[in-house]
Amino acid sequence: MDSQCSGSIDSRQTSRGLNATLVSVRGESYEAGEKKCISDVRRTFCLFVTFDLLFITLLWIIELNVNGGIQKQLEIEVLHYDYHASFFDIFLLALFRFAILILAYAVCKLRHWWAIAITTAVSCAFLIAKVILSKLLSQGAFGYLLPIISFVLAWIETWLLDFKVLPQEAEDENRFQSIMDATERAPLIGPGPLSDGQFYSPPESLADSDEELDDKHDPVKGLI
Repeated sequence: MDSQCSGSIDSRQTSRGLNATLVSVRGESYEAGEKKCISDVRRTFCLFVTFDLLFITLLWIIELNVNGGIQKQLEIEVLHYDYHASFFDIFLLALFRFAILILAYAVCKLRHWWAIAITTAVSCAFLIAKVILSKLLSQGAFGYLLPIISFVLAWIETWLLDFKVLPQEAEDENRFQSIMDATERAPLIGPGPLSDGQFYSPPESLADSDEELDDKHDPVKGLI
């Protein structure tokens, strides 16, 4: 009976130890992953910011090529920059968004919205002023296309960060904290050791077994 009791206690303690070890390993692996790389949603956000820059650059190059050749238009729009007629500043605006957002959310790994708020506010103010004051709308389809696409991409980046990246990372952090709390509580929540009463045999069963032993050792009594 003592061996059964001790074996059951050892098995339960081993099970509790294994559960605590598994939870601890999960917490340590999660923490190591957070330290080594950025989250999936943040990586997606950074990829979209890169797409923003590349897409605006591509449209600007197409505009240069359509309006008389890349080299000639670069001289007109860059070397002889004119705020009212050049698309070069829209490209610079996309480059500004890329530099600030990648620095803030990929390099520094900020968990606040102030950087995206600055880039979106600057982009919106600049684009609205340029559409009102410049002569882009008289330069064909690109006069409409570049400002509108730049405006839309800036707001998509804001939506991604505010509604996807930051909430998802906060949820992951809360889950990690709950794992660590469970690791600390694991040795305390297991069932207690088994008592001797759980393996107690009824008195009558013991008495019956004693009478059977006496009958086997006393042949005379067994004949009676």
